[in-house]
This record gives sequence, structure tokens and C-alpha cells, in this order.
Amino acid sequence: MTESQTADERHPMTGNRMDAGVSSGLERHAYDVVVIGAGGAGLRAAIAAHDAGASVAIVCKSLLGKAHTVMAEGGIAAAMGNVYAEDGWQVHFRDTMRGGKMLNNWRMAQLHAQEAPERVLELEEWGALFDRTEDGLISQRDFGGHRYARLAHVGDRTGLEMIRTLQQRAVDLGIDVYMECTITELFREAGRISGAFGYWRETGRFVVFESPTVVLATGGIGKSYQVTSNSWEYTGDGHALAMRAGASLINMEFVQFHPTGMVWPPSVKGILVTESVRGDGGVLKNSEGERFMFDYIPEYFKKETADTIEEAEGWYTDKKNHRRPPELLPRDEVARAINSEIKAGRGSPHGGVYLDIASRRSAEFIRRRLPSMYHQFKELADVDITAEPMEVGPTCHYVMGGVEVDADTEQSIVEGLYAAGEVAGGMHGSNRLGGNSLSDLLVFGRRAGHNAAYHAYRARDSRPKVTDEQVRAASAAALHPFEVEGGENPYTIQKDLQDVMQRLVGIIRKADELKESLGEIEKLKARAKQLSVEGHRQYNPGWHLALDLTNMLVVSECIAKAALEREESRGGHTRDDYPKPDDRWGALNLVLTLPDGETVDLKHQPLPVMPEDLKVLFDQ
Repeated sequence: MTESQTADERHPMTGNRMDAGVSSGLERHAYDVVVIGAGGAGLRAAIAAHDAGASVAIVCKSLLGKAHTVMAEGGIAAAMGNVYAEDGWQVHFRDTMRGGKMLNNWRMAQLHAQEAPERVLELEEWGALFDRTEDGLISQRDFGGHRYARLAHVGDRTGLEMIRTLQQRAVDLGIDVYMECTITELFREAGRISGAFGYWRETGRFVVFESPTVVLATGGIGKSYQVTSNSWEYTGDGHALAMRAGASLINMEFVQFHPTGMVWPPSVKGILVTESVRGDGGVLKNSEGERFMFDYIPEYFKKETADTIEEAEGWYTDKKNHRRPPELLPRDEVARAINSEIKAGRGSPHGGVYLDIASRRSAEFIRRRLPSMYHQFKELADVDITAEPMEVGPTCHYVMGGVEVDADTEQSIVEGLYAAGEVAGGMHGSNRLGGNSLSDLLVFGRRAGHNAAYHAYRARDSRPKVTDEQVRAASAAALHPFEVEGGENPYTIQKDLQDVMQRLVGIIRKADELKESLGEIEKLKARAKQLSVEGHRQYNPGWHLALDLTNMLVVSECIAKAALEREESRGGHTRDDYPKPDDRWGALNLVLTLPDGETVDLKHQPLPVMPEDLKVLFDQ
């Protein structure tokens, strides 16, 4: 049960009692587990913690159901064998490791591949509606980097159906949800998590959650870039909260630029065009009408998977005699190919390339298989994908780096602090395969919630405390922008940061530009200390952005610093001055910490060693 302090006044949004001893109307709540974020990972963690007997709160920055998980349209990767009986967890594991260029945490990749089918069936038991094969099994579609068709899907609305199902489950279980509430600090006592501090976005009033465990499920960092598929919530909150609490991040240089984000018209710029468009027959063409992806099939894939390249037929044929389009190579390969065509002057008029499904599939097929894509672009941009190609290009989509966690429990190096989903690092190595995001949320969300509940149970007789001094310090930090007169505008700093990241830490990087970016970020950090906001604490977007900028700046510094350090090209990290992978770097994680609370520190750490029984899978 929630333990709210008694007072005469109740909060106007939630009805919770507020602390009468604090003039600002401070709320206090106590839980066993506090989950920050209400996407797939957060909801699955909350359900698991509740099922383990813990009292649970879900705190989300936006509205319930607004999570970025709904944008994952293609499907949930799970080796269920419904289309190809020969598929299995070992093949999925191998595909994931190869897609991540072997930089993945092998144990996370193994657990993910083994447990994903059960998590999908669990969703079905809870009411999720999947597309079906002729035999009535859950249908599975092709996706880039996967040897077999293994993405369980609901048209192109899989993420939406997943959120709907998990959200309904959480509500039915009676889990407490705090919507439009932003967490700005995590509290610790003697090195252990003791709670979290935040504010209601509508009223600006502060709220404290006392808990021995916090699960971070806050998603990614895309709003540090100009062109991104991410929505406004993705400001790296969880990454920065973890660092300030003493946790470490790993491999933040690996940022996935999804190859197909809309570049025109402006009303849909950055919006994702799901990989399902290519999985269902869409092809990429340059301004000369050439299907250019055949020129970019890496030698690795030719040697490992291709017996013949049948350009006239539009496929390359793998060892199992399955014909696969080169448009379904891993995302990093496709994004680099598109970028190369654009730089070579063969791009579309608005700086992209063309994605064409209209000439290859009937209008009825497209509307049936890709209903969201059809309606979204028809209504928002007056683009009819059944009749004309789309102009697409790489858009900042996903960060493979994140909080360093234990593979089995998802606990960080800070006792009581867990992370799951995009905010956690290790699972995807240097590049995430499409479809692995949703199964990642389910597998590791469940593990994080279960282990957080177990930790809370063990701490029941010695729960760490939140002190008044900690609350006062967090309050003062949050209110600081109101005390600066005539200072910097937060929107100007965000615009400048996005420009720096897009120009200097984008899809293609080199040392001089990365060094320049770090210098620019230092200047932005200095400017951010003099941020000034006007008005009151009641819904004040300028104040909200001022607080978010603290997180965006530290995360951007992590990305740039790690990108400068890693002198090779691998997965989502491409160095123009080091264009090939280097075995010396292929066995190293880059670990980032914030020891003084201000400056990012970077160290090298060897990858966990894969056991021999898994190594042999790569000889097959």
C-alpha cells in the first residue's frame, strides 16, 4: 500500500495528501519498487514486481499510453519457429551477436533469445491480438539482420498493441500510476538507493518517492539531435539520473540512425518509416532510379550468408536457399549506404533517397499490411504510399549504449538501482537488429521488476532513508533557473546543442570534429549554469526544458567522448578516419562515469568472455 503523509490539503491532480509542513505542498509516498517510465520495459517491470508481492509505483513523464514503444511498428523478434521450423534461440542469439558486431554482452543476448518466445506467448495470454498464419499460429515476418522470419506482428502497429496489452494488465492489477510527473534526482543513503525526487508538470509541486529500489525505463536520447524519430520525452533522463547516482554507462558512442526516416514534407520530417515497408517488398532507389543497395552488401554478409547475388531478380540467396533483399541488411549497413548515395550527389531533392513499395505491391496489399503507414502519411503529409515513393534518410532513432547492468538481474553497480530497455546498455552491442527492441523490453523488463522486488524484500528491515537535507538540495537545484535574471534561454541552448550533435557527432564522425564538439559542449554547459526562466511553476515548458538540458548535456558529452576514444568503425559508430573494425577495440567496452558530478570520466573494460559452448555456434 502507498504511505502518503497526512495533511489537510490534497493534491488537485491525484487526490493524494500533501505534507502540510512544507509550504510548496510536498508530497511523500513510500513503495517497495518505483519504476520510472511507462513504456514496454517499465510496464513489464511493474507487472513483474507486483506479481512478486511488492508495492509498486509507475512514474511517467507524459501520459500513460504515450510511451515511445508505440512507435515500434514492425514486430517482436522471437524464435518461435512458426514460419521456419528450423529457427531456434541459438540462431536468434547468433544473429543478435553478429548484428551487434560481437560487442554484445553475450549473456544478455543469450537470455533474450531464450526467453523471448515465452514473453510473446504471455502477451497473447493477456489479450494481445497478433496476425496469424494460415495454420492459426502467430505470424512472423522478415526483418533486417534476422536469418529467418521471426517478428511476431500486428500489422504495423505491434508496439501499440503491446502497450495496450501491458497497460491494461497494469491497470487491472491496481498498480499506482503517476502521470505527467518528471523525476529530477535519485537519492542514496550509504551507497544504496533510498528514493527519487520529482515534480508535477502541471502544478510544479514537488513529490518524493521513498523506496529501496528504482527501475529506470526511461528510453533514449534522441532529442539531443536535430533529426530524430524520438518524441519530446527522450532527453536522456535515465542515463543522466543513473550517472549522478553513481552508476556507469557503457558504449554510448553507438547511436543507431534508422535508415528510413521521412525527410519530406516538413510535417513528417524525422518520423519513422517502419522496416516492415522493406520487409514487405519496398526497395531503395537513388535519384537516377537505381536500386543501389546491391552495391553495398558487405563482404562479411557475402561470405557468411550469400551463395549467389541475383541482382536481376532483386535478391541475394543465402545458404538455406532463402532469397533476401539487400534492403534488409542490418540497419547500420543500410544507413551508411543511404548516406553514401546522398553524399555522392545521387540523393532526392530534399536530401534523402526514395523508398518505393508502390510499384511492387498492390494498393490493397499495402493498406492491409501497412495500415498505419498508409493513413499516417496520407493524413499528415498528403503522401500516398500506394501510389508514390517516399523520400527517406537516416534519422537518430536508438542508442545501444546505456546503464551498465548485471545480465541476469539488471541491477547497476549502485545497490537498488535497476535499468531495462533502451536506457540499459550491453544487450545490442554496437548495433540493434530491428524487432529486438520489443523483445528486449519484455525479457529484461520482467527480470528487472522481479529482481527489484526481491531486493526490496531483503531490505525490508533496513530500508535506507531520504533526509530533509537531500530534499532541500534537490528542490533548490530544480528552482535555480527562476533565480537567474536575464540569463540564457533554454530553447536557444537546446537548438545549439542539437546543431553540434547533428553536425559533429552524427552518422559519420572524425577526430577533429569530435574534439570540436566536446569544446562546444563545454561552452554549452557553462551557459546552462546561467539558464533563466520566466513565469511561475505551474505548467511551464521553459522550466521543464531547463531541467531536461542538464541531462541532455551530460549524455551528449558521453556520446562525443566515447566516439572520439573508439578509433574504429563498428555498428552504429562510423569513423571516417578509421573506416574499418579493429580487433583491439572489438573486445572492449568503454565505461563512462561522473565521479565529480560535473566531468565525464572514461575507462576501458574487457568484454565478458563467451563460453565455448556458445562460441561453436559461430562455426556453423
